Amino acid sequence: MPSPAGARTLAVLSAVAAASLVVAVFVGGSPLPAGDVAYALLHPSASGDAHAIVWTLRLPRVVIAGTVGVALAVAGFLLQGMLRNPLVDPFLTGVSAGAAAAIAIGVGLGVAAPFLPALGFVAGLGTALLVALLARRGTGIDAERLILAGVSLSALFSAIVSLALTKLARNGADQILAWIAGSVAGRGWTDLLWTLPYVVAGLAGALLAVPSLNALRLGHGVARAVGVDVARAQWLLLGATTLLTAAAVSLSGIVGFVGLIVPHLARRVTGTDGRSALPASALIGLGLVPLADALGRSLMPPSEIPLGVLLAFIGVPTFLYLYLRPAGAARLWGT
Repeated sequence: MPSPAGARTLAVLSAVAAASLVVAVFVGGSPLPAGDVAYALLHPSASGDAHAIVWTLRLPRVVIAGTVGVALAVAGFLLQGMLRNPLVDPFLTGVSAGAAAAIAIGVGLGVAAPFLPALGFVAGLGTALLVALLARRGTGIDAERLILAGVSLSALFSAIVSLALTKLARNGADQILAWIAGSVAGRGWTDLLWTLPYVVAGLAGALLAVPSLNALRLGHGVARAVGVDVARAQWLLLGATTLLTAAAVSLSGIVGFVGLIVPHLARRVTGTDGRSALPASALIGLGLVPLADALGRSLMPPSEIPLGVLLAFIGVPTFLYLYLRPAGAARLWGT
């Protein structure tokens, strides 16, 4: 359980996240009076244009964006803790690059658009499994091998995507670019339902791994001294990270910086104890991504700024500000 101070912080973050979700529902590219949105939310069985916009377009999009934010933020927190490196993000395991390559190949082969997210999910899982096998040393995982394998395979799959873009020209290239840019546009309740079990499984694994993660953060020697099975903990953490990242990528494409920045923000407000920092990461991700998506679809209507692009514009200056401040690297790690 979190400390009393941590519990108070989590309560504040919960309120902020809830407010962000509400704001995101009320904001959209289509002008809709706030009263009509509120009425539609309070009367789900009603009919009319406002009801259709809220329940079939805005609400599923907000919930999906929140799910993506939670998944990437928690995955980033787990991976940074496991590798004891504050500069890694969930895409280090090659999930995003493998998914993007599969999408590019699928588009080139004429795979129907509704099947592309599932294809990306399966490819992302497969890539992460390959990276894990390459990183295996004995019964555990070697951090350096994991990083090298992830970076190498990501570079290979990025080359495949580039080749597909040059060969497809405009015939399907737009679909690939939309995936790379990151967006939850066009996603609905069905997309959420088939990915939700994997998100829940990943979050359950994350919660189970918190005690081990707290010990691993102090080093493998300390973890073993307090009775942690390091190899088992590593595989549990990597499995949870993979499920969360693959589910997020299948829903939104490549949305960067959430898994990198959010864990740092969480550690700054709660400390490094995973009992508080992990739920804080989830809550910050839950509030940040829907709010960014709402901003992206309302700044230049009727066109949208892709979610991944907007978060990059927000994330890069934020990260540089945190890192370049005096003792910034130490602050990023919460020390």
